[in-house]
Amino acid sequence: MNQNSQYIKGCAVCQDKSDIFGGLCLTELNQIDDKRIEVHFKAGELIFKQGTPNMHFLCLTKGKVKTYIEGYNDKNLILGIVKPVEYILGPGIYADQMHHFSAMAIEDSMACLVDLATFKGLIRTNPEFAEDFLKKVSLQSIYNYELFISLTQKQMPGRIADVLLYMKDKVYESNPFRTTLSRQDLADMSGMSKESAIRILREFKDEGIIQVNGNEFEIINMEHLVKISQTG
Repeated sequence: MNQNSQYIKGCAVCQDKSDIFGGLCLTELNQIDDKRIEVHFKAGELIFKQGTPNMHFLCLTKGKVKTYIEGYNDKNLILGIVKPVEYILGPGIYADQMHHFSAMAIEDSMACLVDLATFKGLIRTNPEFAEDFLKKVSLQSIYNYELFISLTQKQMPGRIADVLLYMKDKVYESNPFRTTLSRQDLADMSGMSKESAIRILREFKDEGIIQVNGNEFEIINMEHLVKISQTG
């Protein structure tokens, strides 16, 4: 972790802030700026760990981060991939002040960490800011419900199809796409073993649904992949 002690620009003129800050006035943005630190993370570096105190609101301005639940027997479940400009903030801020999942950079990344007390103060005093924050929380909840359905009601091919579509549509927004996620990460996103994930990817490739070259993926039969996702 590499922390900058000086800022090139403040929150008021920054183009790399979450859209929920759009409803804040200059005075409120300056309040955030006074309690903000800018931190660089290397790929593979842990940003925060499940079970540790939650002291900051984190806004990712560069790179990509995976958030995941650390389960039993060293098994993880990846909740999602965070990209700029999105924030990471768990439910513990209004419960027990703890992190209930872990976050790790999967690319060289940069984030602004804002003092949590300052963030909560703005929630209490600015209804527009609070409403925008609640909308974001609600969208994350909807995504989590969809994830739970995929993990509990779909067969393994359907789960891998969901992962590939999620990366194409939400994470990289391109086809083909090149990922820094490992095969273990893909397994952790789909709730299965690494061996099972590799086997299904190989089957998709043999069936002409995808093309795989190392960490570069291309979906070449979108209709078939979407059908697998829908039928599970």
